[in-house]
Amino acid sequence: QVFSSVTSVLNMSVFKEQFVVEDLLQEIKRRSRALSFGPLQANGHVSVRGSFPEIKLLGDFLLLKAKCLSEEDRRGESQSHQRPRRRLQQEQLNGELSRSVRGADGESQMVVLDTDVYCYMKAFSPWRLQGSADVVISATTDGDTTTLYLESAEPKSAVGQISRIREQIEEHSIELYGALRKERLSFKGHTRAEKERYQRLCAHLEPHFPHLMMIHYDTHIDVVGSPPDIVQFTKVVSN
Repeated sequence: QVFSSVTSVLNMSVFKEQFVVEDLLQEIKRRSRALSFGPLQANGHVSVRGSFPEIKLLGDFLLLKAKCLSEEDRRGESQSHQRPRRRLQQEQLNGELSRSVRGADGESQMVVLDTDVYCYMKAFSPWRLQGSADVVISATTDGDTTTLYLESAEPKSAVGQISRIREQIEEHSIELYGALRKERLSFKGHTRAEKERYQRLCAHLEPHFPHLMMIHYDTHIDVVGSPPDIVQFTKVVSN
């Protein structure tokens, strides 16, 4: 190694319209315990010092967060007058969003997934997210993205297993990206009685569509599955 550590300056002001910058910085510090952070300046700048791989991983995390916010803004503008029917996000398909960092205690790797895909995997193929006796998988969800952290259960062990499990998760997530579609049933403009009728109907139909995932919210129901199932389901609901 030519340099034992490097120093970078983060411009946190770009997030001030969507986040409380101080809270976001605390989240970053929790994620990046191997890095040293200076005080947050009035202009939103903060200095960070640490190893180059850790600095690069932090930069990738912030770029992903900024990209997701940009995508959400564009979707909000383009869909404000449209029916909320869309394919699941595919910006995470880029392999650059899978990262690994090797430290003194072994290796940890990170995979960023669309939250809908993560929930679908968790519901229908949970064994893919269970790791192994030597690999521990934890997840953190932040809106439309979910980050998986794959770590060795014991120091300096299971390095090969981590890579193999990560690759399996990535391959399956790519398959789901291409195969799944999401339909949103909005309760906007409906009375309380109509909302309850929608909920009862979806609960009644759920056993008849075993490969659909239904996520219930106060304002809407998201239905995720294959296009044929989605089309058939929405046709039944509309009738």
